[in-house]
Amino acid sequence: MSITLIYTVVVLSAIGIVAAIILYYVSQKFMVHEDPRIDQIEEALPSANCGGCGYAGCRAFAEACVAENELSNLFCPVGGNDCMNDIAGILGLEAVQKAPKVAVLRCNGTCDLRPKTNAFDGAKSCTAASALYSGETGCAFGCLGYGDCVDVCDFDALHMNPETGLPEVDDEKCVACGACVDACPKDLFELRKKMPKDRKIYVACRNEDKGAAAKKSCEVACIGCSKCVKECPFDAITMENNLAFIDSDKCKLCRKCVAVCPTGAIIEENFPPRKIKTEKVAEPTSAGPDTTDKA
Repeated sequence: MSITLIYTVVVLSAIGIVAAIILYYVSQKFMVHEDPRIDQIEEALPSANCGGCGYAGCRAFAEACVAENELSNLFCPVGGNDCMNDIAGILGLEAVQKAPKVAVLRCNGTCDLRPKTNAFDGAKSCTAASALYSGETGCAFGCLGYGDCVDVCDFDALHMNPETGLPEVDDEKCVACGACVDACPKDLFELRKKMPKDRKIYVACRNEDKGAAAKKSCEVACIGCSKCVKECPFDAITMENNLAFIDSDKCKLCRKCVAVCPTGAIIEENFPPRKIKTEKVAEPTSAGPDTTDKA
């Protein structure tokens, strides 16, 4: 073996050893010690990575839980209270119990109630359509019906109804991750408190036009008459921009507002049928009318 070859091997070996030593000390210098509880919390999470918690994924949420001193501002909507109790047990903290929520569509402008005035010939996307024009109907606030919300739902909780042209929420599958809320360019989805027996009362309208204009564009639009506000005994309804809103945290499901709404903009779901009041007819007396001739 020539001296040149031996010299080359020795030099390369020396360079390799020096580089290894440098890398070792650099790795020790900049090594990040990760809290083992992050892995434990990530295992306790449902691994949905839906972003409903406000973080990029379950791993990021686990890191946030370990970094915080309390869990009041942290919640996994998919795992719910049981999951948060497990996380609290790992961290030695107290979990804040929150009422489950469900998504609702605040639009009831079906094809027969909100007739089309024009036809859109562009990309079948709500985001694209809303960037170009107000919609195919006279209501600029209503659902465009192209199903962007359905596409982003990872839990198969949303489907388009071909007859109404509106998306429908499956309460059993909805985890209130908020993906549909973010995806809708018309801001039609809302996460509301989940009531017993999946009962709901909400204003299915986002039209901020004044009464006559709103009613002209959709038969079931909120016209801002404020009758529901005056009728509600729990101060659960407010009026803003010609539009009523029912606070699900204050609503007691009495249904009084539904009865006074003149357009049917307030929706009630999963309630038993209302009792029909019948008027009592006065019965004739047994004696009968006086037919005596007084002439």
